[in-house]
Amino acid sequence: MSTIDMHAEHDMNRDEAQAAADRLAEDLANKFDINYGWHGDHIHFDRPGVDGTITVRESEIRIKARLGLVLMFLKGRIEDEIVSYLGEHFNCRFPGA
Repeated sequence: MSTIDMHAEHDMNRDEAQAAADRLAEDLANKFDINYGWHGDHIHFDRPGVDGTITVRESEIRIKARLGLVLMFLKGRIEDEIVSYLGEHFNCRFPGA
């Protein structure tokens, strides 16, 4: 099993940050056939072979996921998609990236 644990810094207000997280989850759902839903301040997502959360905080969005054997080979593609989407659409910054 492989894991993704990423966080992005943002300058959005809470509503904008939640909208960004929701759009990211929707985009990942469309590309990778993932189910998702809000639970408090985070989005839980899953499908066979992956489950995780997108947590929205005041100045940070954190993405955590556990990838099963098949999807671990897509880890780089999934991480690239997250970085690209949040950077391009919401001007998020990824420390160390």
